[in-house]
Amino acid sequence: MNLTFEPLSLVKQKDYLELLGSCPQVASDYSFLNIWAWGEDYGLQWAWEDNLVWIKQTRPEEIFWAPVGPWNSIDWRRRFNGSADRLTNFIRVPQDLVEIWSAAMGNGARIAEERGHWDYLYTVADLIELRGNRYHKKKNLLNQFVKKYEYVYRPFGAELIDQALDMQQDWCTWRDCESSEVLSAENKAISRILRDWEHFDGIQGGAIIADDAMVAYTVAEKLTRDSIVIHFEKGDTQYKGIYQAINQMFLAHSAPNYARVNREQDLDDEGLRKAKLSYHPVDFIIKNRVTLPWTPR
Repeated sequence: MNLTFEPLSLVKQKDYLELLGSCPQVASDYSFLNIWAWGEDYGLQWAWEDNLVWIKQTRPEEIFWAPVGPWNSIDWRRRFNGSADRLTNFIRVPQDLVEIWSAAMGNGARIAEERGHWDYLYTVADLIELRGNRYHKKKNLLNQFVKKYEYVYRPFGAELIDQALDMQQDWCTWRDCESSEVLSAENKAISRILRDWEHFDGIQGGAIIADDAMVAYTVAEKLTRDSIVIHFEKGDTQYKGIYQAINQMFLAHSAPNYARVNREQDLDDEGLRKAKLSYHPVDFIIKNRVTLPWTPR
C-alpha cells in the first residue's frame, strides 16, 4: 500500500466530510474543524486512498490516527496483510473501529484503552432544560446570571470575530497562556478557527454581550445528522454563572434541533473530568490505542 501524505487543505474539506459521514461512529477528534485547528500543533498530514483518508500525526512523534471512511465495507485483513515489517501504533481509535479490526485481525491487534480521550455525550434537551435536583446548581447559577446582568445572546457570525479575538486575548492574559503549553497551543488553535471562520461547512457558535463587550463565546460544529460538537467555550468569570449561561443559551438558541451534544474529552485532567461529569453524560465514545502489524509505505 503506497500512501502519499500531504498537508491538510481547505480545498478537500467537502470530500473529507463526505467520507467522515460514512464512518459508523464519529468522534470529535475527526471533525474537520478539529483537525484543522490542531493541524499545525500536531503536524497533521493526510493521505487519500480509494475510499479512505489516512491521518498521520508528526509532532511530537510520528503516530497514526484512525482512518476515515466506510469502515464496515473495508477488507481490513487484505489492507494490512503482507506489510508487517514492523508494528504501527494508532491512537484515538473509536470503539466501533476497534471491534471491526479485532474481528478482522484477531490477536494481531493489540488494544489499550485511552480514558482521557473518551468523548462525553449529553442529551441536548437535558442541558437546555436543566431539570431536577442533579442540575440544581447549574440552574441556580444560570438564573443568577440572568437576573444580575444586562446581556444579549447573539448567534456567532463573521461580524463577531474581532470581538472574540479580543476576548480570547484577554482570557489568555487572565490565565497566563504563555506559561502553559496546553493553553498556548489551544489559543493558536482558536485563532486559526476564528480567522478562517467563513471557509468552514457546519460551523456554528454563540456569544454573550454584556457591558458593551463580549463576555463569553462558544464555537461548535455539526458532527453527524443528529449531533453537534462543542469545540471551544470561553467566559469571563467576573460574571458569575457565565459558563452555565453560554452552555445553556447556545444550545437553546442555536442547537435545539440536535438530539446529542458532544463536549469532547478531558485529557485526563482531573478538574476538567469533574466538570464534564457534573453535567451528567448519557454516553461516551470510547477511544483506544491500537497496535497493528503494518508498515505504511
